[in-house]
Amino acid sequence: MSSSRLLMVPDGLAGERVDVGISRMLGLSRTRAADLVTAGHVLVDGRAPARSTRLEPGVMVHVELPDEKPAVEVRPQIAEGMSLIHQDDDIVVIDKPVGVAAHPSAGWSGPTVLGHLAAAGVEIRTSGDPERQGIVSRLDVGTSGLMVVARTERAYTTLKDAFRAREVGKVYHAICQGTPDQPRGTIEAPIGRSPQHDYKFAVREDGKHSVTHYETLEELQGATLLRIGLETGRTHQIRVHMSALHHPLVGDPLYGADPTLAERVGLIRQWLHAMELTFVHPATGREVTYTSQYPSDLAQALEALRGR
Repeated sequence: MSSSRLLMVPDGLAGERVDVGISRMLGLSRTRAADLVTAGHVLVDGRAPARSTRLEPGVMVHVELPDEKPAVEVRPQIAEGMSLIHQDDDIVVIDKPVGVAAHPSAGWSGPTVLGHLAAAGVEIRTSGDPERQGIVSRLDVGTSGLMVVARTERAYTTLKDAFRAREVGKVYHAICQGTPDQPRGTIEAPIGRSPQHDYKFAVREDGKHSVTHYETLEELQGATLLRIGLETGRTHQIRVHMSALHHPLVGDPLYGADPTLAERVGLIRQWLHAMELTFVHPATGREVTYTSQYPSDLAQALEALRGR
């Protein structure tokens, strides 16, 4: 048994490889999308493409998805590039690389944060959905940076409440195309699912309240490095808000970025990194802050945009 999807390629994916486009449109890993193409489960305008085929806006893509049972347990699998920043009896703070999901889900065959922790012998002792144990906030597969995972029931409840009450400081660095009119500002615009594409999000009047603060760190060649603080944590919030400001993130054609710029600086994902987390430790009651460094792909793209 299988299910099928018929998708129209949006303008934002023009020029992308077919496996990259399918991965973005359906929320699959690049590996899974490439496997579907190789297995002949993908047709572009009625023809079987190569993985390297470039998409054109408006063409129809037919994807046959073999039925898969949702993951019901964490698969112990070390995620290459994952770093444990801090570990104690109550929490673990990790620096997640790109290409790693927070937890198992149907259709995802790649590594996960929980799978990595299980393989590394880090025990999570919380109740609830076994697939999401300890996860109090997530990062997209395509976004790298800091995450905190609760190891005990007390820590899970305390941190969940802190995130819900917006008492956790979340700082990202991002590079947007062009230069915003103001060097710093606040974007307050509700976000909901796009009415045209269920894999995208958009600013909508009936969306959820969303607030993003940004500040210029450095002006680059045709782009700007920003420090971004989030008051809310909506899916794709930074990407949607910067796109609404007409300054999409470099490497994010799904939200309107120029794919040729991403190719020029060697990016296959959006330039976005979770740099800093600040919260009250659930056991000690003391405020703690953890910081990260740019991964190599983002650091190289930044140097390219500096003209070096």
